[in-house]
Amino acid sequence: MDQPEKTPQPPVEPPEPTKPTAEEVAASGATPAPAGVVPKGMMRIDLHCHSEASADCRTPLAAFPGRCKARGITVQAITDHNEIWGAQQLQEMTLGSELTVIVGEEVSSRDGEIIGLFLCEKIPAGLSAEETVERIKAQGGLVLLPHGFDPLKRYRLTRLALERIAGQIDIVESFNARISRPTWNRTAAQWADERGLPKSAGTDAHTLAHVGEAWVQTPERPIRTPEDLLAALGEGTVMGEWTHPALAFVQKLWDMGRRRLMGA
Repeated sequence: MDQPEKTPQPPVEPPEPTKPTAEEVAASGATPAPAGVVPKGMMRIDLHCHSEASADCRTPLAAFPGRCKARGITVQAITDHNEIWGAQQLQEMTLGSELTVIVGEEVSSRDGEIIGLFLCEKIPAGLSAEETVERIKAQGGLVLLPHGFDPLKRYRLTRLALERIAGQIDIVESFNARISRPTWNRTAAQWADERGLPKSAGTDAHTLAHVGEAWVQTPERPIRTPEDLLAALGEGTVMGEWTHPALAFVQKLWDMGRRRLMGA
């Protein structure tokens, strides 16, 4: 399958990562925890991450197994922008391994972005929110609402569209590690709780360094079906590390430029 062209970006030195303050952690809606330390009998799930199949990301598919293992992630959804070939390739690469890959897609509907999970066919961009949800459900997939109600997310789902499809949403991303302000995650968590919906965490990673910074920690079990995932989320705890979006953006530009110069 042809890969989309990548837009060249100049390599710049990324700033040193900074840890969120105690107040930011408290407002984020997630429980902080050591990144690579997973308690016995538990597992970690990240349902929002990008790979080289996204036009704005150059993270190689081959780098995911090692990075996920180092960060304690055992279930990783790949949700590239309007593409599923990367997720499908990684799923094939990891068959029989300790990493479970869920094929997902962050679909650019004309009403804003919607994530579909457990997909087998790519959903085209530009459909209405209702049509996008219908295509996801027709494949037996799950509808995930991303971005924690962040009003500064350029491609967030509009309020009117959210009202129209609210009854079709299966999972709410209550912790997005790249959100503009961590308090928007708490807003998403409250919205999910009011409707009795499972909550998820997503790194929304566009660089390898950010893979594994957000997860749901839940008792170990195989995740083979949408029902398995919903059950696991229902018993899980949302955890993770928030990174200021300005820092994440500069790190993304640096990573894309570096990998382009290296020919990756």
